[in-house]
Amino acid sequence: MAMRRRLLRVLRRAIPKPRPPPTPRRRFIHTPFLLDAVAVAASPSPSPNLFSRSSGSLPPLSPAAVEEAAPTAAAYLVELAETVLPAAQVVAALLSAWVHWRSTPEGPHGMVLTLVGANAAVHALCRLADPSFKMKHFATSLDNFKSGRLHTLLTSAFTHIHLDHLFKNMSSFYFFGSNVACVFGPAFLFKLYVSGALTGSAFFLAEMACLAPREEGFGGWKTPMLGASAAVRATVFLEIFLHPKRMLYLHFCIPVPAAIAGAGFIAADLWRVKKGQSGVAGSAHLGGAFVAALVWAKLKGWI
Repeated sequence: MAMRRRLLRVLRRAIPKPRPPPTPRRRFIHTPFLLDAVAVAASPSPSPNLFSRSSGSLPPLSPAAVEEAAPTAAAYLVELAETVLPAAQVVAALLSAWVHWRSTPEGPHGMVLTLVGANAAVHALCRLADPSFKMKHFATSLDNFKSGRLHTLLTSAFTHIHLDHLFKNMSSFYFFGSNVACVFGPAFLFKLYVSGALTGSAFFLAEMACLAPREEGFGGWKTPMLGASAAVRATVFLEIFLHPKRMLYLHFCIPVPAAIAGAGFIAADLWRVKKGQSGVAGSAHLGGAFVAALVWAKLKGWI
């Protein structure tokens, strides 16, 4: 009996034990990209678990299921691109502006030129894109605001209706923005530009909600607004508040004291808001002037 037990021990050691199959090395939480979108669309389950742990393998799909799910996957990709692309364009433009003035000795002028370049680049891209894409992601409107496209409050300040609109805004911003950046620094100008754009969009939405005629046509509550006018007005009015006696040259040839020119700008914008349907967003201009007034009061130590 003892000999038999020893023989069994020797045989157990000599015969190798079967090893379990290898497990995948990489396990990850996945989100529904293109292949997942096809699988989800073809799955009979109404609420698939999109964040379950997976080994990376997908169930086999028949050609009919893939053909049926292809439109759903394509629509998902189009919606994703329409949501991410405009924000990515503006973020890239702002980051390039920040990096440029940080890496060049001509910091103040570099900030002005890169913001002007960002406006020109985004305007050119929007000219190549579909007009509906521009109105959906680069224009401030109540429809966009109610639809959750809040990025339009800022992206609308980086594109314009036509080249003449772009030239007028950017030429004014170049001269006045250079003075502001040289005195207070490029970061100050950057914050002033963004604050003026956001406040101008907020003022415009308030006008559309409270003052505009209750109709859907031009001048009604569905009227969109785009352009850097509010951000430019914030820059211009800060210079006017700081130097009210300085001479401004309207249309590059008409000398007018800054205080009188500023009063004329405010009066014209108030008339536009009262009249409505003027084609110019006077409320957005007033929003930019409001930001300049707050900044001026802060510099004076009044607030």
